[in-house]
Amino acid sequence: RVQVAESGGGSVQAGGSLRLSCIVSGGSVSGQYMAWFRQPTGKQREGVVVIDIDASPTYAESVKGRFTVSQDNAKNILYLNMNNLEPDDTAMYFCAADDTTDHDYVGDTHLRPPVSFSYPFDVWGQGTQVTVSS
Repeated sequence: RVQVAESGGGSVQAGGSLRLSCIVSGGSVSGQYMAWFRQPTGKQREGVVVIDIDASPTYAESVKGRFTVSQDNAKNILYLNMNNLEPDDTAMYFCAADDTTDHDYVGDTHLRPPVSFSYPFDVWGQGTQVTVSS
């Protein structure tokens, strides 16, 4: 079963940048849907970006133009590159993945819904804290 682990969080001033890393084990970083979520203290978890199987990302409006994802397939690492950080970006950031071991296939066709922010990701990391000060 695929597992993920995040790192790279820290404290930064508004306007600064951070890069979070998600190390994928038990599978390839490109072998399933991937995502980054975040949860500010006292608030609900929200999607940051979801990534389709073709590596095409869909970003939340709140981070569009400031955050990007990249990956190192050889090292099985998914990165969240965060630029021009704002205090509202302060949150616990989680990497998420879709465990495909129980998914159905018809030939080469993977029977699963399209990726979305409401997709039931079932593999989660421990989280890494990002704090942005003004």
